[in-house]
Amino acid sequence: MSSRVALGISYRGTAYHGWQSQPDGCTVQDKLEHALSAFVDQPVSTLCAGRTDTGVHGLNQVVHLDSPVQRDAFSWIRGTNRYLPRDIAVQWCQPVADEFHARNSARSRRYRYLLLESAVRPALEAGQVGWVFRPLDGDAMQRAAALLVGEHDFSSFRSSECQAASPVKTLYAITVSRRTAYWCFDFHGSAFLHHMIRNIMGCLVAVGSGRQPADWLTEVLAARNRDAAAPTFAPDGLYFVGPQYDAHHHIPEHTAAMDWFV
Repeated sequence: MSSRVALGISYRGTAYHGWQSQPDGCTVQDKLEHALSAFVDQPVSTLCAGRTDTGVHGLNQVVHLDSPVQRDAFSWIRGTNRYLPRDIAVQWCQPVADEFHARNSARSRRYRYLLLESAVRPALEAGQVGWVFRPLDGDAMQRAAALLVGEHDFSSFRSSECQAASPVKTLYAITVSRRTAYWCFDFHGSAFLHHMIRNIMGCLVAVGSGRQPADWLTEVLAARNRDAAAPTFAPDGLYFVGPQYDAHHHIPEHTAAMDWFV
């Protein structure tokens, strides 16, 4: 008899072609399912809360799977991590009811973009932060970001490859803050379109560097046309912080990676 379990996964996306399984096997999902299958000695498939692109990182990606074997939570964590590469790790395991669905049960999702403002490109943190060499105006970026909060048609920020049924999404908050040379852009929304955050980031950086006024975001949003927005920003500094669920599912919203991250 199978039982459904949820797992929290953290990963550095630099070496992988995104989350979703690909024929070349070089994705986070491929590595995870290979490790899970090795652990239980039979094929295992997973479904995630939010697919991430090439180079995007995960702090608390949530997946669920229907396991044909019984294992305790500690065994799922240690046993699976034994077969995973060093830049992917299971952080927690939670038994869940059969109706729990990693994607469909999520009430909202959170992302963060970490951006270095420096005259010199990053070295130690290469691949883990975005980079700008022009000084940025935080107040202008926050004013621009506020114009996107609420329910809108985000077609101007949507990739041509996006498969979402509707471009209408709800952004609950976008917060811009600075810590020394690093800018943090926190996004909280119902769901996100393909490349939506990276396209918003391109626009916010254009505003922050003075190339566009803050109210330009109103025009971009109203255009409902990808050509109206700035180029897609680099994936390096984008992190899927994780989904949020109703409390009765008992899904952890914190991992050790978050303590390092903040």
